[in-house]
Amino acid sequence: MSKHLITIILLAALFVWFGSDASGPKAAYGESCLSQGEARQAVQRGDAISLSAIRGSLAGDGGEVVSAQLCKAGNRLVYIVNVLGDGGQVKRVRLDARDGSIVGR
Repeated sequence: MSKHLITIILLAALFVWFGSDASGPKAAYGESCLSQGEARQAVQRGDAISLSAIRGSLAGDGGEVVSAQLCKAGNRLVYIVNVLGDGGQVKRVRLDARDGSIVGR
């Protein structure tokens, strides 16, 4: 099985696992995270860029996205992304959902 396919399967499992669970990324930042359906609608409306575009914006960090969730932070949307670095360390990154720019680590 290719590394890319394993990553996709892992991401899908994490999205299902975290869903709307209060112990997910939203608990750490106090945001209200969207369900998968709500996130899909936000991307379709143009309120957020796609998760694949987010992966592209993080490509320079040299890590692999292991989980991501679209959340409301005040009056804007942010992606909360866990990135697995080359050394096996997981970093949490907050990205603006409209343009993919890093707004917090």
